[in-house]
Amino acid sequence: MINIEEITVEKITEFWDIHIKYLVDDGIISDKDDILYFTGKAYREILKKHMKRSKDKHHLIYFCQGSERVGAASYCTYQSEDGKCFILDYWVFPRFRGNGTGHHCFEAFERYTKADGAKYYELNSGKEDSIRFWKSLGFVENGKDKYGMMLFIRR
Repeated sequence: MINIEEITVEKITEFWDIHIKYLVDDGIISDKDDILYFTGKAYREILKKHMKRSKDKHHLIYFCQGSERVGAASYCTYQSEDGKCFILDYWVFPRFRGNGTGHHCFEAFERYTKADGAKYYELNSGKEDSIRFWKSLGFVENGKDKYGMMLFIRR
């Protein structure tokens, strides 16, 4: 059984270390400028500000199996619009991959976000293995974002 642990602004420092490791180790970013951006104050302050707003709050979460963290995600549900839940980051820690944990995490994620008003899901992805994963969950291609990255949607 996967449970969700919400990360508060007060406990965000640990998340930043895990987040940059994921971005680099999984090949999401490799450019020095991108690393500087994602570890920089401006990016992190924007997310903190969005975590504190009352509407369309940004969430950082861990996926937990018992007391062990098995993954994490970053997302925003736009309740003031049409209920789109945009997933910025979603990952299972490497030692838990390949055995269905990612699917179980998404089932928990879906329950958790729907209880908070999510009506459908959207994300961008450019990695082949990630695209296969999202398609296995029923996501379909939905154009490209402003950076030219493929968008995927699940209604």
